[in-house]
This record gives sequence, structure tokens and C-alpha cells, in this order.
Amino acid sequence: MSATQPSGRSPAVPARRRRLRRVAAGLVLGVAMLAGVGFAGLSYVRANAPPAPQVKVSTEVVDREGRLLRPFALPDGRWRLAATAEDVDPRLITMILAYEDRRFQQHGGVDALALLRAAGQAAGSRRVVSGGSTLTMQVARLTLPPRPRTLAAKLAQMRRALELEAHLSKPEILGLYLTLAPYGGNIEGVRAAALTYFGKEPRRLTLGEAALLVALPQAPETRRPDRFPARARAARDRVLDRLLSQGLLVADEVRVAKAEPVPTARRPLPQLAPHLAEQMVAERPDLSRHLSTLDAPLQEKLEELVRERTRALGRGLSSAMVVMDNDSAEVRAYVASADFLDKERAGAVDLARAVRSPGSTLKPFIYALAFEDGIAHPETLIEDRPARFGGWRPENFDRSFQGTLSVRKALQLSLNVPAVRLLDAVGPQRLATRLQQAGARLELPPGAAPALPMGLGGVGIRLVDLTMLYGALARGGEAHPLVFRREGGAVSAPRRSRLVDQVAAWYVGQCLLGTPAPENALGGRIAFKTGTSYGYRDSWAMGFDGRRTVGVWVGRPDGQAVPDLTGRAAAAPLLFDAFARIVRTPAGLGPAPRGTVMAANARLPVPQRHFGRTRQEQPLQVVYPPDGARVSGAEAETLALKVDGGTFPLTLLMDGRPVAQVEDRRTLFWTPQGRGFARLTVIDAVGLSDSVTVRVE
Repeated sequence: MSATQPSGRSPAVPARRRRLRRVAAGLVLGVAMLAGVGFAGLSYVRANAPPAPQVKVSTEVVDREGRLLRPFALPDGRWRLAATAEDVDPRLITMILAYEDRRFQQHGGVDALALLRAAGQAAGSRRVVSGGSTLTMQVARLTLPPRPRTLAAKLAQMRRALELEAHLSKPEILGLYLTLAPYGGNIEGVRAAALTYFGKEPRRLTLGEAALLVALPQAPETRRPDRFPARARAARDRVLDRLLSQGLLVADEVRVAKAEPVPTARRPLPQLAPHLAEQMVAERPDLSRHLSTLDAPLQEKLEELVRERTRALGRGLSSAMVVMDNDSAEVRAYVASADFLDKERAGAVDLARAVRSPGSTLKPFIYALAFEDGIAHPETLIEDRPARFGGWRPENFDRSFQGTLSVRKALQLSLNVPAVRLLDAVGPQRLATRLQQAGARLELPPGAAPALPMGLGGVGIRLVDLTMLYGALARGGEAHPLVFRREGGAVSAPRRSRLVDQVAAWYVGQCLLGTPAPENALGGRIAFKTGTSYGYRDSWAMGFDGRRTVGVWVGRPDGQAVPDLTGRAAAAPLLFDAFARIVRTPAGLGPAPRGTVMAANARLPVPQRHFGRTRQEQPLQVVYPPDGARVSGAEAETLALKVDGGTFPLTLLMDGRPVAQVEDRRTLFWTPQGRGFARLTVIDAVGLSDSVTVRVE
């Protein structure tokens, strides 16, 4: 007798069918339970609902307009960027609601009609046709610990959905979905997905891009376009077809959307101003969103410029650039290295805050103090001749001397001796105090006091501080600390201090406006100063117009010397290129302030006509030999000249050619080279001179 089974049952029901039937039965049971609980039960759940979950999101640093500069992954490596409906293309929101939850605005978290429909479809077709989950239930599932798909898990999601609706508005729930929806791998949320797959924020999406973002959360791992582009395309096209059938799209736009390519690789998330972003996060780790003062498009352009120009300079070199707004002291761009990811150039080191030697870039502040004190004017004459200051004899960069020239020209040519003469008069300690009171950090050797060499680079300073100081010159002598952060969308008023008076700052700006421009650059448009540190370790270019100040540093991060690395050859071209990318025409420096003296040298007060020379000075005079003397015999082998007055050192010239110099006595010796007339001239350190003519027989 053969065993038979009742005709109403199949020989073996697969496990999957049994699970589907249990889920369908569970859905029906869940709906019945909700209906049985009724209004009183629903009110109880909502009244006793725990607080809405606090979702951790990736920390973001954004620019002044809210554009993303750099996000930071969560500790577990996931990218989850906070999103709201305002951050997303409205068409994408419409498509999500039409595809996922058409009654989102009407139900209270659980859609009984959708659950009944899903249960009926599953029971009739023996497969899951639609899940019946509302958008709120999907958010509930994403905020609960992962669990297998069981009846208990579904009921827990329903309860959490009711709790969410009790505490959150519909826009808030929608924002949670836009933030938490999975998109494959470690990508969560619509913003991270749009940036990863399309390289842009989800504010303006094509129809095909929006459809793909609707399709991916349904099966994020098996539809990842970077791994399964064909599946991703098919899922996207199904979304388009359904929306077409619902009348939300027309056939022509669907056809165009289906022709769009599907991305096949992930794009890197933005990483602009990485050094500043890390610093801002370290300063305020409690914030998830940091609003900076930077301008993202400008930052991107200048990062590209610095990277390209620095690579052309050679291996191992790096650069840094800071751009600030003169009026507000807000930093608009902050490029702290040539390439953040370039290990050969120590790209992770923030070179805008590294302490380096400023070379000649402190000279303008020496001149500004001299102008403020009234001991000099741009048209004052000053001597560029060999001079000794104690045991130190400064020399110019090219080891030559220009003689007597105007203070304006001495600053434009960056001559060392005139700058040291003026610093000796205003005092190095006073200069250091002014710079520090303005907010600059100066680094001196332990136990050392400011001295004359600081005027030529004998002190340490950071690019951010130097940019702030030049911004003070551009602002009429008033110093503001640099501002990097906007709190609540506004910049708090920075602390202000007076670096130099307004007239002195204007004088310096006008002098620097005439600094000879580098090759292939148009001069007279920005006020700028270059600097090169001792040993060719640091090259600088600092410049400003009427609206902005730009500081540039170029060198090796490890401080090694680079032969022939000068501010004029390496940093100045980068400065001028930066201004060209910032603005087509630089802004003017503004009119002369009240109290400015616009006069030629001859119309200046007598003490200002020639620095270092006063009415009380003893005139220089050659007292022996007398003018017109005849020299013969043994006396002609070596002639001793006796000088009265003058300032050391004294230089002897024969027919205009230097032949001797003394540092500490008033006797000079000259050996004639043959017979005839010779004109002998003695010049002192401040330009006084006297001449005699002798005849050698």
C-alpha cells in the first residue's frame, strides 16, 4: 500500500515559501493588532515613546556659503553626511516619496493599507511583491540594531515608527532617511552618495542621477554602480518606468534619462583646505559642522595653482599661501602645502604656521616706524654705503652699494644698509614690541633680545602672522587677528590694535606699489615685498591691494637650503599669479589720509631732507695735504691724508675709484701709481665729502 498525502498539500513546501507565508501572516497579524489596539493604544505608544534617536553624522567643514570643504569619516569608517530636504533637488524628493511611500504625509508612521496590500500580494503570489514599509518604518529599521527579517523585527520597526512620529515632524523624518539610507559599502545618505558617484551635491541632479539614488537603497550592495553597473542601470530604469506609469514623468525625458551613463567608479570626497579643516575640528570637537570664512571656489583654484607652480620649481620643495580680506580680516583661502597627499614634499605639514626666517619682509615695518617718528619721509635721502654697527657690517644681497638715494627707492630695492640704519634709529626692541602687540608671534633664540639683524631676517615668524601684519598696512595701520571661523553665520568683531599710524602705513603702501615687478608681470598694481632668508632656505612674497592681502612662502619643509631660491624668482611669480586668479583688476590703495606730506626732497623740513645729517654735525674736511699741493721725492711713495670730522667709516677715492677705507681713525694712506694730477676725495658714512687735487712730481 503506497503512502499518499492529502491532495490539498504539496509534497514539499520550500523553506523560502514557508518564510514568506509567515511574513505575510505576520503582516496581517500586525495590522490586526494595530487595528485592535485602536486609538487608545496608539496614544499610549506615543505618550510613552522614548526620545528620538541621536544620529551620529560625519563632521563637516564648510566654506562661508555652506559649500563642503572637507568631511571626516565616522570612527567606523562610514561616510554619513547630514541632509535635509532643503539640501536635495526637489524632484528627487518627489521621486522618493512616489516610489517608497506615496501616503507619507497622511499616515502616522504605519500605513495599514500598504501592509494589507503587501500581505495579500505575498500570500497570493507566494513572493514578496512589496514590503509595505513606510518611509518612517525604514528610518526606524536604520536606527535599530540589525536583526533578521522576522515578525518580531517587523513589529519592533512598527513600534519605533510610531515613536518617531510622536517626536519628529515629517520633514525631520524625511531628513533622517536622506541621512541614513544605505548606498553601498561605507556610503550612507543621499549627500555622500551624490558626491561619491557624481562628484556633486544633490541640489541639482539629472533625472537619471536622481532615479539611481532612488533605486540604490533597495539593494545597496548588489546594485552598487562601481561593482555592478549593469544591475544599477536596470534598477534605475525600473524606477523611471514606474514613475512614468504613475504619470510623474513623460516618455521623452525618461528616454533621455535612460541614455545617461551610470558611474562605474567612486569619486573621492572633497578635501579642500585639509590642514585648516583638521585644526578647526581639533579646536571644537563638539561640533559636527564647522562654518569657515573660506571661499571654496577660490580655495580650489589656488590649491591647483600652488600645486602646479611648486612642482615646476623642483623636487622636495613646497609652498604655502594665505589670502585675507582687508576689511574683515577673514581668511578667504588657506593653502598650507603644495599637496596634502605628497609625502615627498611633507604635504601633511601645515607650512602656513611653520616658524621660518622672514628675510627682508620685515623691512616695511622698520620704514613705517621711521615715518611715524618723523625721522624720515619717502623722499628723504639716505646713504647706502658700507657701515659698521658694533662688530657687524651688513651687506646688500648683491654685495654692491647704491650710494645716496631716496628712502622710497631704498625700500623698493630692499637695500640692507639703509634698513639697518633706520632700525638702529627706531630701535629693534620697539619694532619687536609693535609687531607682538599687533598679534604676531616672534621666535628668538632662548635668552636673546631683539637686535639689529632681525631687520634682515634674524627672527622666526609664521606666514599667517606675516599676512596679518601686511593686512594691517593695507588697512591703514590697524591690525586685526586673522579670522577663520564664522559663528552662527556671522563673524565676531576681532580685537584691533594699532600697528603704525595711518600716514605711515600709506607711505609704505605707496613705496611698495613701485617695487619692480617680476618678469612677465605688470607692475604698479599691487604693493608687494619679497624676502629671502640667509642661506636660501625661505623665499617670500607679500602683497596687497585695496581689498585683499596675499602671503606666499616657498622652500623646503625640512629647512634645507635651496641654491638660488629667492623671493623674487620663486615666490613673487606665485603671488602675481594668485592675484590674477583672484581678480581681473586689483583694487586701488585709497587716497592719502589727512596729515600726509606730498613734497619733493627740497621742500621737506631740513632734518628730513637727509637721514643722519643735522645742522650740528661737524663737516668733513681734508686738512692735509692742502688743495693744489705738490708732492715729490720720498713723500710721494706713501701719502698720508689727514681728515677732520665726518662719520666712520671713511672712504678714500682717487679720481672716483675707491682706494682705501678706515674704520676708526682719521688718517688714510695713498700710494701714487705715477706722476701727474690726482683728485682725492674722502666720503664718510652719511655721505659728507671733501676733495683736494694734488700733483705728483
